[in-house]
Amino acid sequence: MSFTRRQILSTACTAAFAGTAVFTSAFAAPVPEKSPGPFRFSLNFGTLRGFKMPLEQEIDIAAKAGYDAVEPWVAEIAEYKAKGGNLNDLRKRIIDKGLAVAGSCAFFQWVCSDETARTKGIEQMKREMELIRAVGGNRIAATASGATNERLDDFAVLGERYRTILDIGLQLGVVPQLEVWGAVKTMNCIGDVTAIAVHSGRAEAEFLFDVYHLYRGGSSFEALSLLNAKTMTNFHINDYPAAPPREEAADKDRVYPGDGVAPLKRIFQILRDIGYRGFLSFEVFNPSYWATNDPLLVAATGLKKMKAAAEI
Repeated sequence: MSFTRRQILSTACTAAFAGTAVFTSAFAAPVPEKSPGPFRFSLNFGTLRGFKMPLEQEIDIAAKAGYDAVEPWVAEIAEYKAKGGNLNDLRKRIIDKGLAVAGSCAFFQWVCSDETARTKGIEQMKREMELIRAVGGNRIAATASGATNERLDDFAVLGERYRTILDIGLQLGVVPQLEVWGAVKTMNCIGDVTAIAVHSGRAEAEFLFDVYHLYRGGSSFEALSLLNAKTMTNFHINDYPAAPPREEAADKDRVYPGDGVAPLKRIFQILRDIGYRGFLSFEVFNPSYWATNDPLLVAATGLKKMKAAAEI
């Protein structure tokens, strides 16, 4: 089944600017009105990775903790299917728990200079888009995988590469979102991904930001005020401590919202001001949280602290 650009763009615009605060999509389960205010809250399953839980249990944890949506990693979905799992059953489980699918983390190569690697990466992307569609999602991360150690900044070329995968995604009903990774050399800041989007020439271009990654790459959070809300449907939320220095910070240093020094209240105010009505997705990789051996506690604490930082 394919979808027109107009259908997907219309859906994204409706989600961003609708008078109701509920983010809905023609390609994913609607989000129930659990949370007051403009935002909806999602659990990124990378947060639970250290607990080594089955995908079904991660979904149950998200529901018990009170989230509105989940953000599974596409590798988890593929593993679930490879072990004989039925994707229709998984989609039903998500819906029955009152959850939506905010998006999915993926690592296919599409931006790198190696044409062979890009060709293989695009085929991988197609398979992964089918997986995320099957469980009710319509967004997937497009990262700098394969180009993390080289600086690519010919944005006309990169824009053409993004246009290629975006057009494929629009036909499959899944939007690849340009994700910033702050610690790498390509696509490590807001400036890079916005330049790629502009050079793609596609109004349907979207971004996936993360508080830690914007900090790590040296982006100004104030730059978010220059963006249109329709270019974002999901935002990874976490916090970071004052030490180590920004240039030395790592994924493991992410902490609960409000436990660090990130200007979260200002970030949420900017998102409100530009009309953002998407998901705030809790994503940390903190080994000390995994050491608690209590995934429900970690998930529930993350949600509580996100809402407190967002003044909800």
